[in-house]
Amino acid sequence: MGKQNLYLVAVDGSEWGDRAAKHAINLAKQTGAKVRLITVIPWSGYQPLTVEEIVNRPLEKEHEEKRAREEILDPVVDKYKDSGVEISSEFFWGHPVDVIRKQAKDEKAHQVFIGRRGRSRVADLILGSVANSLAHSLGVPIVLVP
Repeated sequence: MGKQNLYLVAVDGSEWGDRAAKHAINLAKQTGAKVRLITVIPWSGYQPLTVEEIVNRPLEKEHEEKRAREEILDPVVDKYKDSGVEISSEFFWGHPVDVIRKQAKDEKAHQVFIGRRGRSRVADLILGSVANSLAHSLGVPIVLVP
């Protein structure tokens, strides 16, 4: 018997991320794949310059990690816990495109699911969308969910 397929799903708390999760989980029910939900917390990596930044940065990081787990990942896992699909979740720090690409490679994902839009249309226009960047650089099949 071969290795179980893995579907990697990038979620961000948006309705598009939720649709991507739903689509991946529904397909996983049919194919027997596992689903791995990830969310990426942007982190600049800048060096704190003031005492206030040095003191507050760890607190802000802890707050962001708690928010990622409680507001983005846990609701999706809870929603599909009775689906019969093996679902895991994790958050990462960094640039979304880089982190998703690395996770897809490291986890040997068979497919990556991502919402066509994220939480911010303005950021998509200014920075270029994560979905668009991944579609051109990922190297594994990607499903852009409308």
